[in-house]
Amino acid sequence: MSQSDLSDDELFGEAASEIRADVEEHLAAARDALPTAAAVWDVEADNTLGVLNGLRTALAVDEVREHLRDAKKWYTIGERADAFEDADDLEEEIERIEDVLDDLEEVSDAVGELASTVPELRGELEELHADADDESE
Repeated sequence: MSQSDLSDDELFGEAASEIRADVEEHLAAARDALPTAAAVWDVEADNTLGVLNGLRTALAVDEVREHLRDAKKWYTIGERADAFEDADDLEEEIERIEDVLDDLEEVSDAVGELASTVPELRGELEELHADADDESE
């Protein structure tokens, strides 16, 4: 093996390690950006709309999405370059975070829908009861 081959192999090994480290770093950042269970479960508010708005804030996932995208990008590069000896753990972690992200986005959409519908319902109920009070007088 020539000296240049050895250097190329060493450089490739170093690059592969850096790619794996990048993937792991972005996965850790995505995991850290996920809301805590307490942030989703424990909500303090004076009314239903406050609870929904607090929950919607807790479910914000833009940062998670960004880090997951970067992790997948580097993972794909590493896979295509056949740079990983064993990347099953990375693939599994990407899938786990993707699944949680999908659930968070689904719940966030439902909460957003409720947050816009509950005030309308409140207004309709107030109007209906006010009309009933007017009729009874």
